Parts: sequence; structure tokens; C-alpha cells
Amino acid sequence: MLRVTANPETCAVSSLCVYRLPGVFDQDEDGLVVVLDETPDGDLHEEVRRAARGCPTKSIHVTEE
Repeated sequence: MLRVTANPETCAVSSLCVYRLPGVFDQDEDGLVVVLDETPDGDLHEEVRRAARGCPTKSIHVTEE
């Protein structure tokens, strides 16, 4: 199982993750990353990994359990 977490304290509000996967990521009222789906379906795993790699501040973390 793939698990997604994010650190809003290091988020740069680039919104790249939200544009890439709006069903998995969102932004709070300050524009900081919020994870909507911590365990996305398997068909989204590669896109989640890409979002994590593309995060300019490396605020998105993906772990395999």
C-alpha cells in the first residue's frame, strides 16, 4: 500500500501537486498543501510519485507499506 503525507510547514504554495492530482491534494485557506487521500488507488501511484518528485520543497512524502 502506498501512503501519502505532506508537510505544510515547508510548502511553497506552488500548487503543482493540486494541478496534477486534485483528488489527492488540495490547499487550505493559506494555500498550503493538504492531503485529501492518504492511500490513493493503485492507478494513481505513479502520478503521486511524480507529484512528490516535482514538489520544489520536497514537502510531499510517499511511503510503501
